[in-house]
Amino acid sequence: MSASIQNPAEQLQQAALALAAVQKALDYSLADLKERSQKADGRISAALLDQHQLVSYDLALSCAEVTGARFGLDYAKRARAAGGGSAGELTLEERFALLFTAEALQAVRNRLSARQADFGLNDQWLSATVDHATVRQFCMAQLPAERVAELGQLMRAQDGVTGAYLLDDHHEMMRETFRRVAEEVVMPLAEEVHRHDLDIPDAILEQVKELGCFGISIPERFGGIQSDEQEDNLGMIVVTEELTRGSLGAAGSLITRPEILSKALLKGGTEEQKNKWLPQLASGDLLCAVAVTEPNYGSDVANMRLKATKTEGGWLLNGAKTWCTFGGKAGVLLILARTNPDISLGHRGLSMFLLEKPSTPGHTIDFTQEGGGKLTGKAISTIGYRGMHSFDLFFDNVFVPDENMLGGPKGEGKGFYFTMAGFAGGRIQTAARAVGIMQAAYEKALSYAQERIVFGYPIGDYQLTQVKLARMATYLAIGRQFTYSVGRLMDKGEGDMEASMVKFFTCKTAEWVTREALQIHGGMGYAEETPVSRYFIDARVLSIFEGAEETLALKVIARSLVDNAKAKAEVGG
Repeated sequence: MSASIQNPAEQLQQAALALAAVQKALDYSLADLKERSQKADGRISAALLDQHQLVSYDLALSCAEVTGARFGLDYAKRARAAGGGSAGELTLEERFALLFTAEALQAVRNRLSARQADFGLNDQWLSATVDHATVRQFCMAQLPAERVAELGQLMRAQDGVTGAYLLDDHHEMMRETFRRVAEEVVMPLAEEVHRHDLDIPDAILEQVKELGCFGISIPERFGGIQSDEQEDNLGMIVVTEELTRGSLGAAGSLITRPEILSKALLKGGTEEQKNKWLPQLASGDLLCAVAVTEPNYGSDVANMRLKATKTEGGWLLNGAKTWCTFGGKAGVLLILARTNPDISLGHRGLSMFLLEKPSTPGHTIDFTQEGGGKLTGKAISTIGYRGMHSFDLFFDNVFVPDENMLGGPKGEGKGFYFTMAGFAGGRIQTAARAVGIMQAAYEKALSYAQERIVFGYPIGDYQLTQVKLARMATYLAIGRQFTYSVGRLMDKGEGDMEASMVKFFTCKTAEWVTREALQIHGGMGYAEETPVSRYFIDARVLSIFEGAEETLALKVIARSLVDNAKAKAEVGG
C-alpha cells in the first residue's frame, strides 16, 4: 500500500503497527539474552551478561530508537490536535515522525538480520516481525529519496524552525527568555571563549544568575524557582537547550552541576545541610563542581579509591580525582570518597562530602588549608567544551568537617545512592544540551545551504543537500520531543530508564547532525572561525560525560531491559 494514497491518520497507524511488529522481535531477543545470562538461582549474572556486550549494546540502541519513534508519533498526533494541518495533508510534525520511524525500523532490521543467531532469532521469527510485510511496506513508502528530498525543500522555507514545540505558556516564556540571552549575551562571546580557552565571562554568569537559572532545580522554600510541590525537569530542559544553542561550554552546562548537587542534597541531605547549601546554590553566589571520576577507574564507582579517613572532628581526604568540570571557579566540591577501606564492599563503602574552597579562575588550583591539607589541580587540555575547564585534582590530607558528610552520620556508606539521585537529572539535562547544539548546527547549515553557490546553483537546490537537511531536521525535532516527553515523565516521578535512553540516543545523534552541518559548509566548516567547527568538536563530548554511552548501554539500559524481560512464552502476548 503506497503512502501517497493514504491519509495522514492511516500512515501514522501503519507506523504504529510496524513498530509493534519490530518490538516483538526485540522483546524475544531480550528474553533470550535473559536466559543466557541467568545463574542457577534465576538472578542475572553481570559476568554472563558481559559475554554478550555487542548484542546488549545493539538492543539498548534499538530500544532507544523505537522508544523515540513512539514519542515521535505521539508528538505528531498532539501537534495535529493543537491545530496543525488540513485533514488530507501531512503536517510537518507528521512528516518528521514518519521519516524517523521508518529510519529507526530500518536500522533495527539491519542489526537483527545481520546477526540473527546472536539475537536468538531465526528466519521464521524475522519474517513474522522485522521482515513482516507491514514493516517492509511502511519503510518502502517512507524512505524513497524523492520523498525525503521533498521534506528538505519544505525545510528551506521554515527559517530554522523544526516543528511546533508544544510547550505551555510558562515553559514557552522560559524558552523565549533564554533564547534572547543566548543570542544577545552568549553568542557574541562564545567564539572568543572557545578560541582562547577562557573562563566563562562574568557577563554570562551574571545574566544567568540574575534570571534565577542556578535555582531552576531547587524548591522555592530553599530560594529556588522550582515549585515546592513538584519538580520542573521540563523547565530545566528548555533553559539548557536554549543556552547550549549559544554555547555548550560557555553557557549550556552552567546548571548541570547545581542540578546534580541540589538533587543529591534533596535526596540525602540533612535539613541543616539543605538550609545551608541550597539557598547559596540557588542564588548563584556559590558555584559548585562534582568530583566523582577517578584516573584509573572512570565511571566504575564500585572501585573508587579516594580515601576518607576518620580524624577528630571530620575526615581526611587523600587521593586523586579527574574530569572535575568547573572545579576551579567552584566554591564547593561534591566529592565521592571511600570511607570504608574494604574494597570488597564496593559501592557500599562510599560516602559523599562537601568541600568548601576558594573560587579560583584560570587553569590551576593551589589551596592549602590552615591545618596543612592541600588541594592542587590542573585543567586538562581538551579539543572542545572550553570555558568550563575540567581538572585533575590531588588531595593531600584535605580536611572535611563531620557536618559536611552528605546525610550526616546516617549518610556514611550511602554515597553511591546520593550520586545516582544527582546523575539522573544530569542525563536528561545532557540530552537537552545535545538538542541545543543540534539546533545551532542545523540553523547554520540551513543558512549556508541557501547562500553557497556551487556550479551555478545554491547547494540547497541539490537533492543530496535537501536529503541532509530533511534528516537533520527530523532527528533534531524527534530528539527534542523525546527529551521533552521524558522530562514530563520525570516530573511525575517516572522515566529513569527513558532518561538514560534519551541521553544515549540524542548524544549519538548530535555527533552526526553537527558532522553534517560541518560537511555542508565544506572547507569553511573546517575553519576554526566558523561556529559549526565548534559545534562539531563540542558535540563529541556528549557521548562521554554524564555516563559514557557504553556504560549507559550495557550497565544501565540493557541490564534493566533484561531484568524486566518476560519469558519467551509470554513474549508477544
